[in-house]
Amino acid sequence: MNNEELASWYEFNQETIQALIEDGSDISQPHIIEHHLASQNFDVLEKAAVDAFKAGFEVTDAEELVLDDGGTVFCFDAVVEKKLNIDEFNKDTDKLLQIAEKHKVHYDGWGTYYVGEDAIEYGDD
Repeated sequence: MNNEELASWYEFNQETIQALIEDGSDISQPHIIEHHLASQNFDVLEKAAVDAFKAGFEVTDAEELVLDDGGTVFCFDAVVEKKLNIDEFNKDTDKLLQIAEKHKVHYDGWGTYYVGEDAIEYGDD
């Protein structure tokens, strides 16, 4: 992992948190954060999932996705619930990038759900 790539992820973290704040997401409340990791090799991805679990993340079951080009990839989410604190996000990014680099899997960033009075409850139809 080079410094430029790491700085790019930190910038992504800051911009995404800022967008959530601007959209009115309640920053005083914890958010469910889903970090995405993927690989074409299921066995390698499984080892990365074990390391993510050991690092304190809840790990979803791996899914197989068909890509636009017809290829397939396996992916899982490393999930954590926390407030929108940039320092904590950068630490989590560091951990997951190290795991991705160790196992040669792809780290694809993170996403979350809007939290506020008008938010749809997670799992609602």
